[in-house]
Amino acid sequence: MKRLIITCVASAALIVASLHILAAQEQAPGAATAAPQGQGAAPAAQGQGGGGRGGRAGGGGRGGGRGRAPSAIRSIPAETTAAKVKDPSWQAPRTPWGHPDIQGTFSTDDMRGVPQERSAAQADRVSLTAEEFLQRASSDEASRFGAVNQETFLRNEFGIRTFGYTSIIIEPANGRRPALTAKALARQKAQAGVGTFGTRPLNGFEDFSLYDRCITRGISSITPVLYGNGVRFAQSPNEVVVTYEMIHDSRVIHLDNRPHVPAKVKQWLGDSRGRWDGDTLVVETTNFDERGPAIGGVPPSATMKLTEWFTRVDPQMIEYKMRIEDPEMVTAPFTMRYMLTTQPDYPEVYEYSCHEGNSAVEHGLRSERIYDQEEAELRARGLPVPPRPTRMEVYGAPDRSLPVRDVNSQPLKK
Repeated sequence: MKRLIITCVASAALIVASLHILAAQEQAPGAATAAPQGQGAAPAAQGQGGGGRGGRAGGGGRGGGRGRAPSAIRSIPAETTAAKVKDPSWQAPRTPWGHPDIQGTFSTDDMRGVPQERSAAQADRVSLTAEEFLQRASSDEASRFGAVNQETFLRNEFGIRTFGYTSIIIEPANGRRPALTAKALARQKAQAGVGTFGTRPLNGFEDFSLYDRCITRGISSITPVLYGNGVRFAQSPNEVVVTYEMIHDSRVIHLDNRPHVPAKVKQWLGDSRGRWDGDTLVVETTNFDERGPAIGGVPPSATMKLTEWFTRVDPQMIEYKMRIEDPEMVTAPFTMRYMLTTQPDYPEVYEYSCHEGNSAVEHGLRSERIYDQEEAELRARGLPVPPRPTRMEVYGAPDRSLPVRDVNSQPLKK
């Protein structure tokens, strides 16, 4: 007997696909032929690595292929168009109480083409060459075209700009994450295969990921994936509230000099304290729950410290940097950079309603129990039991060799 374990995938389970499945996408014709103008990239170097998606997931999406001619806004590296770059004396608008105003709705959709780690061929270059940039821009253009005009189920969200950065990681200088410690690797191994897109049998709640259970993506919610990459900032004189679209987390950053909560108090999003340094909001976060999602690929521990910088560099852009320090989990600190930008189709961050549409846990457990029954029946009859299928594919045609059962109508035996 072959059997596909069918899980009714709702919003939380679909999110996981974006981090595990980078499928090839059929692109429309119309490859670009002209180099971008005024893109301000670094001089050409040997090798072409990193022009599209590569390294560890940083862009978190499909793309590539033949490409399309970039639009006018995409034909120039977006970072070179920022008001602060054009005029270093440019200042962000102010709130009525005098703080830099970072309020509004932004997203990281424009960063999907940037890999988290830099290609070794690009060495210490922080910017793409003109040829590399054209490759990425035409790929991004094709990806957006396909998402808007061709995709239906599980539509991707792609931004309207292309950034010319070689990697999300900007420190160390080679753009690559330092090695994880033995403890971190052991934590990763212990968590491997958890969830509806994993390999483990689904016997209880702990066999499902925090995604599946609609609990949190943690601070990593700012990392772009298939969709739901919106982030909203709200301010008061004493707080900044950051709301992440996916799984509807809201994080309160206190600005009133209050101390951190006691070390024994752990939170999914940590405990954040902020201050203004000129036009930049500087935030220090500690007290992460060790069961929480990894940040930058690093599992959190009691010693993790996250320092963040939010700087409005344009009416439509916020530069966001995060520095991860955790001697228990990573052998050296490292820094990542994302650009948060406005999008024409992101007027607001709406309620995600993850729990309301989530049936992943219920249907996963039910499907697994039906499989157990069928396995027991085969063994009782002395028949061989085929290996348990473990991969759920949400892209492409289903495997027609596997029988499909309606697990909702099939009764469980007592």
